[in-house]
Amino acid sequence: MSSADEILKKIKDENIRFVDLRFTDPRGKLQHVTMTEDSMDADAFEEGIMFDGSSIAGWKAINESDMVLMPDPSSAYVDPFFGQATLAINCDILDPLTYQPYNRDPRTTAKKAEAYVASTGVGDSVYFGPEPEFFIFDDVKYSATPYNTGFKVDHFEFPTNADADYEAGNSGYHIGLKKGYFPVPPLDSAQDIRGEMLATMGEMGVRIEKHHHEVASSQHELGIKFQPIIAAADSVQIYKYVVQQVANAYGKSATFMPKPVYGDNGSGMHCHQSIWKDGKPLFAGEEYAGLSNEVPVLYRRRHQARQGHQRLHQSVDQLLQAFGPGLRGAGASGLLGPQPVRVVPHSVRPVAEGQARRDPLPRSDGQPLSRLCRHADGRYGRHQEQDPSGRPDGQGPLRPAG
Repeated sequence: MSSADEILKKIKDENIRFVDLRFTDPRGKLQHVTMTEDSMDADAFEEGIMFDGSSIAGWKAINESDMVLMPDPSSAYVDPFFGQATLAINCDILDPLTYQPYNRDPRTTAKKAEAYVASTGVGDSVYFGPEPEFFIFDDVKYSATPYNTGFKVDHFEFPTNADADYEAGNSGYHIGLKKGYFPVPPLDSAQDIRGEMLATMGEMGVRIEKHHHEVASSQHELGIKFQPIIAAADSVQIYKYVVQQVANAYGKSATFMPKPVYGDNGSGMHCHQSIWKDGKPLFAGEEYAGLSNEVPVLYRRRHQARQGHQRLHQSVDQLLQAFGPGLRGAGASGLLGPQPVRVVPHSVRPVAEGQARRDPLPRSDGQPLSRLCRHADGRYGRHQEQDPSGRPDGQGPLRPAG
């Protein structure tokens, strides 16, 4: 559905009783207010719906709390979890005095980033392919009182339940530490739960692709296909909503916390990113993208791909640099660049956000150099320029001097 008229027709034809207006707060949490079907007329899609934004964390003060929810017809879907027939619609947030987009609305930020890329001529399309991971628990307990502080999570798959007592007996099918990647049932105990999650997401308009068990016990991932940035962001919100709703229907809890279990793998959200121009991906290499005459030679690292084909590997920030210094900096890097994160030992999953960009290393011949190189056997390691030791333990410095 792409227009208000189509939405109103669907409401009438399918006897929709309620319209759920949803938006995302600055913390990334989905919020909603439910309207009766007769309150959603053509004016509601032209003028929006007023609401009080003072109680949303990080938004408005009490003396300037009036805000506008502007429904986006293209984002509408029927919510399968409500008892009454309900149509959910994602909204942009507007200022009621100027009707301009609110600068703390995440949807607004994403639209500005997309428009910025187009305005600079770097590309005309921005695609994101997010891969959120999550845990499912059978039991969650936590307390933060002066007499009892802590938490406890449990799931049948945990290796700690190898000797647990169950009314029906312990089957012994438990997943060892870091041994949960791709086992078939009965070790993978959530096959049907994930299948229901993915199917439900598909019914709600998400472009679904796959699902599988992840490395940690009770850790999982659902795969969705890449889309333009706004559609991808809306799909992630549906993803999180469906995962928690289906888990709750099974009497379980689902969490997207980065590191709920110490010592086992944490949950990341890998996010594939690409910018396209005239139907060509700009990160696929000079020859394929047709950029050999447009992009100046930047600091880069190359490796031999199959059949001797050379592929160009550039970060978003490097590509933006090629089109002028005005496109570089924290703004472009923060909105469009990759987001490396701090990791804990023996894990590749994130526990906190880190710096989005690092400068290249200096080289003796004056040319910039990547911080990592690839050995003949395919392993990555530090360049020799990083090796001269300045530490008392004899190991190379974490950062080059100067």
